[in-house]
Amino acid sequence: MSFNGKSAIITGGARGIGREIALALAKSGANIVIADLISEEAQKTADEIKSLGRKAIALKTNVTIVNDVENMIQSTINEYKSVDILINNAGVTRDALLMRMKSEDWDFVLKVNLTGAFNCIKSAAKFMVKQRKGKIVNIASIVGFTGNVGQANYSASKAGIISLTKTAARELASRNITVNAVAPGFIDTEMTQNLSEKIKEKLKEQIPLGSLGMPEDIANCVKFLVSNEASYITGQVIHVNGGMLM
Repeated sequence: MSFNGKSAIITGGARGIGREIALALAKSGANIVIADLISEEAQKTADEIKSLGRKAIALKTNVTIVNDVENMIQSTINEYKSVDILINNAGVTRDALLMRMKSEDWDFVLKVNLTGAFNCIKSAAKFMVKQRKGKIVNIASIVGFTGNVGQANYSASKAGIISLTKTAARELASRNITVNAVAPGFIDTEMTQNLSEKIKEKLKEQIPLGSLGMPEDIANCVKFLVSNEASYITGQVIHVNGGMLM
């Protein structure tokens, strides 16, 4: 899978799954935009990509602010002359039981996870339509299908991502733009590393393959979906969860 000369934007690309996606695409030749609110971490990841001999820029971006998103897209055009790949990975959690969840925490998670992805797709699509080509991948979650105690806001946002993916795929297909989603299960990131060993063991018991996934597992799936090998795949959700949901 070669991405030589192609540009790829990864929101939330400074750390975790986003960072691994950025590195995987860079190693296959892509020029990278790390869009993240954490400027120092974003620049660190961009510098790591540059050390591989690839181009990379870090942009401080709040995906909930339309002007920020439009500047992110325009900066990509200015730097690389195209917008070929968009990975909507930026996401947050504000967990609480439904009866105790604050309205502002519900609104915040939906705004970042779902509205943020909408803002990025809308802005990027304007340029992809002109190019008559493009690849978009949204990062969903297993809990968008199963729900999860204490995550009404997060699971609702990820279920929304799934429907957004399918609608965008239908609307953009005639312009040779594919839109797909990857739904991770429980992945070994900062979020899960904060869990107790007891909870981790209980999670592993629910996973047929017997372990948490790694960020690289998600990155490999994303890399396939934005490659030429996946040119006839659109509107799909690929589950990467070790068999936890079948």
